[in-house]
Amino acid sequence: MKKIFKYTLVVLFITALSSCETEEGFEDFTLEKSPVADVSGDWYVQTFVGDNLALDYQRITISNTAADKGTEINIFDHKNIWWFNFKSPVSVNALTFSGDNLASDVEGYQITVTVTNGVIVKKGTTTNSGNIADSISFDIEFSDDPGTIYHLEGFKRTGFLEDEH
Repeated sequence: MKKIFKYTLVVLFITALSSCETEEGFEDFTLEKSPVADVSGDWYVQTFVGDNLALDYQRITISNTAADKGTEINIFDHKNIWWFNFKSPVSVNALTFSGDNLASDVEGYQITVTVTNGVIVKKGTTTNSGNIADSISFDIEFSDDPGTIYHLEGFKRTGFLEDEH
């Protein structure tokens, strides 16, 4: 009985190994990342007007655009802050972004935004729970509230439950 059991284990092991072989035509498959991957992701930001906290942590998403050239990013607030969704010029090497009169459209709510002082710092902050994360900060002005500069700052989503907002 022990011999049959050992033989069965050996056959199963060999079968498992042979099923891990690479399919023909997929040997050279490599997954390419977006040129803006280093600045992309979900971010939790607080919104300030002057020194006053106007809105506590809300999620925004920075992603590549359809063109995916590495020269612009899409910034979307999921209708959490001001209903904005716009493309901004970016320098991935410098980890900076900014732009004037950028078109934003969220479900027909059309405005322009001006973004200044946009910067990301790798491992630049400690989250509320003590985790090290990338930091982000930028100033934004909305065309339907001219003259008011909103300062957003926060950290890249860590995936740890204690850092979720």
